[in-house]
Amino acid sequence: MARQPGFRSSPSNADVVEVQTIPERHVDMPYAPAIRVESPGDLLFISGATPSPLYHKHPHELHEHNHPVDIRDQTRLAMETIGSILRHEGLQWSDVVKVTKYLTDIRDQDGMVAVLKEYFGDWKPASTTICINQLSTQGARIELDMIAVFPRSSTLVGNT
Repeated sequence: MARQPGFRSSPSNADVVEVQTIPERHVDMPYAPAIRVESPGDLLFISGATPSPLYHKHPHELHEHNHPVDIRDQTRLAMETIGSILRHEGLQWSDVVKVTKYLTDIRDQDGMVAVLKEYFGDWKPASTTICINQLSTQGARIELDMIAVFPRSSTLVGNT
């Protein structure tokens, strides 16, 4: 799948493009799920994903944030969110070059890493793990953000 056209460009820099996988839900978000930098390096900066649904109300409505307790399940939900953004942009897990992992309990690291391997396989992007006190929603124990690089041959849908 080729990457989709961006939702909108920055008013001051046409090379910086906001990505919205569900454009009609952008009004619910105080941030972009991802930002694509189209020149010179074609980078995709993916916002932090928690076990919460990507599109949810702000301010938060707690019923939208019913997280499983197990770190593996929480990690899979965050990875599915990131996977939906990668697919939207025509990218694969092996296009990810950097992962930042935020955990509220460092003892969860092994369970999280096991799930990341399910998605990345043998690919190992650069990585940072940070243990923090709390995340943006009650019960969230993990947040992941990533940077991916578009292959040089990648083109926008509809461009020739």
